[in-house]
Amino acid sequence: EVQLVESGGGFVQAGGSLRLSCAVSGFNFDEYDEYGIGWFRQAPGKEREGVACISTTTGKTYYEDSVKGRFTISSDNAKNTVYLQMNSLKPEDTANYYCASHQGPLWGLGYVWKYNHWGQGTQVTVSS
Repeated sequence: EVQLVESGGGFVQAGGSLRLSCAVSGFNFDEYDEYGIGWFRQAPGKEREGVACISTTTGKTYYEDSVKGRFTISSDNAKNTVYLQMNSLKPEDTANYYCASHQGPLWGLGYVWKYNHWGQGTQVTVSS
């Protein structure tokens, strides 16, 4: 059974940083089987949107335009964990952040339906 567990959310002032972690179980990050791991977020009253995603084998990444240059997604294959380093945070980054996975070549952030396993989310609140 695939499980994803997010951690690292919290309260931070604008301009600050947070690092989110997504611990994955049920499959291994290795060079044989490719998986895509994505970070998505949803603010109250808004639709869920993709933030960043990464391939566990090729390291290919995609970023949503508003986070480019501020957020970095990375994976640690030894720990089966994906990270989202968030710098220069803005109040508009406030949301519940989810990680999700799919098997196979990496799907971009617009293909939310391709991600078929989801974590429970971690809240990020950025004050102005």
